[in-house]
Amino acid sequence: MPYTADAIRACVLHRDSDVLVLNKPAGLAVHAAARIEDHLGLYMDALTFDAGDIPRLAHRLDRDTAGCLVLGRSAESAARLSKLFAGGWVEKSYWAVAEGVPAEESGVIDLPLLKTVVPKVSWTIAPHPDGQPAVTEYRVLGTGGGRSWIAFTPRTGRTHQIRVHAAAIGCPLVGEPYYGPERQPPGNLHLLARRIAFSLSREGPRVDVTAPVPAHMRAALAACGWAEDGASAGDVRYPLHQPDHAVEGTVAAG
Repeated sequence: MPYTADAIRACVLHRDSDVLVLNKPAGLAVHAAARIEDHLGLYMDALTFDAGDIPRLAHRLDRDTAGCLVLGRSAESAARLSKLFAGGWVEKSYWAVAEGVPAEESGVIDLPLLKTVVPKVSWTIAPHPDGQPAVTEYRVLGTGGGRSWIAFTPRTGRTHQIRVHAAAIGCPLVGEPYYGPERQPPGNLHLLARRIAFSLSREGPRVDVTAPVPAHMRAALAACGWAEDGASAGDVRYPLHQPDHAVEGTVAAG
């Protein structure tokens, strides 16, 4: 296994009696799948710490998306977290570097997404009127060299939502292997689950976690105006609210 127990534990950004927030490395899948030999499920024992149970995923991130990943430290807390995600009560902000610059500095992308499966071959996601509702807010934080640094806030949680929506407005993400103008090898996607915030209960403390910028995104972000000493300037703070579109399930938006 490429990761040691200590290396996985070092990825923990937040730990309390109910919740773990992990800084998931880009390239690490969150669960087993065809042709995937290394995934987070292999390291859950290392993330048990002082709990009597193995942590459980509360949602998912794409394999090549880095950043905040939430786990429940018991079956009960994982179930409660899943309901928060499904109900749209979790604040999520993503940072990305995109090829091109959106026509508008900020806006809302409201495009239904449809998953098409070719049995035993592959599947893809594309905008389609018969698809599931999918809504993403975005704001351009900086530009440079024909690229843009964008904060995305998904209001629904469809598979590959941010990636497909970015491509739909003419700004595919840097390193995008599937939804850009041409196929690229996977492994260099410039998408970070930058921040996540929620309260597990009305009386409980608020969890608000920000993931650091991964090494593979630093140069591209810097070229668009990001600076290490001002990293929080582009972090978006949205009030929690019930979304107009219900969020179904807990799939990856990135």
